[in-house]
Amino acid sequence: MLALGWMAAASGTVHAKQLAIVADTANSTTNLTSAELVKIFNAHTRVWPDGKAITIVLRDPSSADMQLILRRVFNMTADEARTFIHAHAGIIVVADSDDAVQRFVANTRGAIGVVDLYSLIKDVRVVKIDGKLPVEQGYLLRGN
Repeated sequence: MLALGWMAAASGTVHAKQLAIVADTANSTTNLTSAELVKIFNAHTRVWPDGKAITIVLRDPSSADMQLILRRVFNMTADEARTFIHAHAGIIVVADSDDAVQRFVANTRGAIGVVDLYSLIKDVRVVKIDGKLPVEQGYLLRGN
């Protein structure tokens, strides 16, 4: 019985989602607090400190990858998030893959997105949350 519990815990660890917040490389913001990230993703904050407009790039709210973001950042269900995204179509873009998110972010000044940590490319910059990188304990978007 103990072995089954250990195996379940180990498999949960393997499948735990590791997400990263990414911005374009020209963006001077390298760290956001959890509260600032929530304000950005809820469209309360619409410009960066340098005055550049923020564009949010996300995966489809019904995708498994988005469940962690929906719980910890949006505090919405997938249906509520779809309605919210539709209402903010000029600010929020939905992409069909991590690669598409990163291509959009890399080519759009002021863009910010969410991707799987293990899909990162050199054309985007990882933004720290509360001073932590995605690989550090306590990172807001670590785990499932």
